Amino acid sequence: MADKWKHTALLVIDMQKDFIHEDGQMRVNGGRAIVPNVIKAVEVARHRGILVIWVVREHDPLGRDVELFRRHLYPVGKVGPTVKGSVGAELVDGLVIKEGDYKLVKTRFSAFFATHLHSFLQGAGIHNLVITGVQTPNCIRQTVFDAVALDYQPVTVIFDATAAATPDIHVANIVDMKNVGVAAPTLQEWCESDADLSGKKIEDHVHSA
Repeated sequence: MADKWKHTALLVIDMQKDFIHEDGQMRVNGGRAIVPNVIKAVEVARHRGILVIWVVREHDPLGRDVELFRRHLYPVGKVGPTVKGSVGAELVDGLVIKEGDYKLVKTRFSAFFATHLHSFLQGAGIHNLVITGVQTPNCIRQTVFDAVALDYQPVTVIFDATAAATPDIHVANIVDMKNVGVAAPTLQEWCESDADLSGKKIEDHVHSA
């Protein structure tokens, strides 16, 4: 089992309390609903021997490493979104980093931007990526498009283990990613697969979403 998946990594993106909880400062409306599926995807990945990479935002308390358009959220005396060491930066309940997993901190939408992710994956012999987390039009999409540009193949986005503010936004972005060769199976389809789903068509569950 492990040999079959030894070139695959599962990226769990931004499943942090500030993005998922009802009172999170950057709450993604669809985020809470996918938590069970993300937990299941991690369990399946570990069973298969797939490397689990936790991609998180952790920011400077003064917001000096945040995008310019968000810096107003980090005034002196206030804890801004996903500040390093804050409750909001913690993973949601049920998601736990374990021995053998890898944690990657990012400060922009893409997990590849200004990080060592690409070199780490190359060193680990990884060229297949499976993506879960939030949110579809921002961190998921930009990470996926960078992965495609860097020639990772296949790139898979688990349709119901990723989410956006609305189902329509989610589906529209899934369609865009499908158009550049990305697979988008449901969690059940991915769990039942014996290999990658690079050729998996997603029309059925996209049109029914």
